[in-house]
Amino acid sequence: MPSTTSKLNKLNFRPGFHRESTQYSEEGSWFDGDRVRFREGKPENIRGYQKHYDVGFQGVGRDLLTWANNNTQKLLSVGTEKKLYLLYNDYNYDITPITTVVSIGDIGTQGSFSTSAGSPLIEVSLNSNNVSVGDFIEFSNTSINGFGTDGLDFSTSSFGGPVFEVASKNGINNFYITVASVATSTQTNQGHGIASFLLASGQTNAIQGLGIGAGVYNAGVSSTGERAWSEPATASNIIFQSTQWKLDNWGEDMLAVRRGSQLFHWDADASTTPVRSTVVNTGPTKINSIVVSPNDRHVIALGANEFATSVFNPLLIRWSDQNDFTNWTPSISSTSGELDLADGTELIGGIRSRNALNVWTDNSMYSLQFVGPPFIFKLTQLGTACGLIAPHAAVDVDGASYWMSDDNFYVFDGRVRKLDCTIRRHLYDDFNMTQKDKVYAGINSEFHEIIWLYPKEGSEEPNSYVIFNYMENTWVYGTGFYTTFSDNNVFLNTVATGEVSAGTGQFIWDNEPTSVFTGDGEALSSFIESADFDIEDGDDLLFVNRVIPDFTINLGSIELFVNTKTYPSGSQTTKGPFIINNGTTKIDMRSRGRQANIKISCSDIGTSWKWGSVRMALQADGKR
Repeated sequence: MPSTTSKLNKLNFRPGFHRESTQYSEEGSWFDGDRVRFREGKPENIRGYQKHYDVGFQGVGRDLLTWANNNTQKLLSVGTEKKLYLLYNDYNYDITPITTVVSIGDIGTQGSFSTSAGSPLIEVSLNSNNVSVGDFIEFSNTSINGFGTDGLDFSTSSFGGPVFEVASKNGINNFYITVASVATSTQTNQGHGIASFLLASGQTNAIQGLGIGAGVYNAGVSSTGERAWSEPATASNIIFQSTQWKLDNWGEDMLAVRRGSQLFHWDADASTTPVRSTVVNTGPTKINSIVVSPNDRHVIALGANEFATSVFNPLLIRWSDQNDFTNWTPSISSTSGELDLADGTELIGGIRSRNALNVWTDNSMYSLQFVGPPFIFKLTQLGTACGLIAPHAAVDVDGASYWMSDDNFYVFDGRVRKLDCTIRRHLYDDFNMTQKDKVYAGINSEFHEIIWLYPKEGSEEPNSYVIFNYMENTWVYGTGFYTTFSDNNVFLNTVATGEVSAGTGQFIWDNEPTSVFTGDGEALSSFIESADFDIEDGDDLLFVNRVIPDFTINLGSIELFVNTKTYPSGSQTTKGPFIINNGTTKIDMRSRGRQANIKISCSDIGTSWKWGSVRMALQADGKR
């Protein structure tokens, strides 16, 4: 006979999300949620965000660096596929390096400007200009006719300069820029100026190589699944990678590399007003990534052209002279040098760790340790089949390195080992591998967390996250919009970059400021849902008639739902929402099924909540 009296049971679920199997088989766990973390084993909602600076930036943030100069001023730099920025004294400066300078018109040897009455477009004629739509050009000492008064300068407010984006092209020699006013007359082949071409804009998204030149051919119509000579490929393993930056400190200065570029240097002492970064012309001509060794002061290039042959080698580690990022020539008087890795197809990234640098190929992990002359650096392979998924997918916490690979999470704390990830299958089953380069790892030391930002299937930008609490060994996931992330070692809170929703613009964000539980002033939704639980392995129906809440709520309210099912894969009956606030003592209900689960959600503006010791009155209710 079933019991006729209900008994209060504490709902104690295992901390973290457990999503490696079905909701029924993960009994005793939390199964799903969004914008939730665990502290001391209890779930709570994550704080919100607000704009760090009201002016946005162009492009999508691919790396974020925060530091302080020798005057203790806080600095922040963001690299995008379009620009390199520096936030300094609460102003966002464009510090994108200039790669080419050309004199146009009567002060030069080539080029001219043309205007068309009533149009804001100015046509620039310049032979073999090699620019593309979306590139940027800075004009100085530039005057043109056609705007009512001869000799107007691009730098005046009526033109909106001095930096302009290439709006369109007309053949190989002509391109158009858009100014802030319209021409009053048509003028052809006139004017003069100096055009400084900024580092060309890169590629926003990784693109799969398709068409005639990709994949496997067969001479003629194939009977084995290979396509004919004239048939374009619809799938391939060829990926044209998205643009990536790697930013690092050189004292109070900054060094930067955009994947496939030269080394760039930003000088903190150059001016009270930040100047553009400059090209280090004496360094390698092509570098994929860099990391600065902390104690010995070498710049380490990960993937670079070889010194002897100038051929680009994606597995080459090359380093500068000690304390001199401009000297990359090996000699008796220089500690510059290079090493070639053997395992993998390319170097992906590297980070500083305790007394060494850890670097990864797409297949293996290595340690690079400074040993001094004559060898300079010692290279040790630490693990194989544990490569790095993306250039920014690894972080170091107190000498332990954590990273994400193509199919798992790893830690090196003396040995390479897989992390026991309770949501691994859930993540990788819904992951856009084409855009895997955009995975970005950050540290939130306030909560002992490592966060990985990643794109789900169908999304070209990171729209989700997974968090690992390295003190409590718990995993959670959720939705978001950040593309980069930096710890609170410079600013009072963590900072990030991203666009809340399409068309709202890219900004720098203060993440989780104290007591902020809104998204830039708007309500933020959060929820958590348990796995199913039953009585006697589901042999008896269970009956729920009461819940005794125990939550910490600052203001507003949260909602509670009780869901029941007769079979694990059957339809679900939901009771609720039941509104819970600080005055709620109990919730009466009538709900029955073979399995049940509980869900907590919140969408009130500014509300924070934390789970305590919630109790539920359960009793067996027969076998039918």
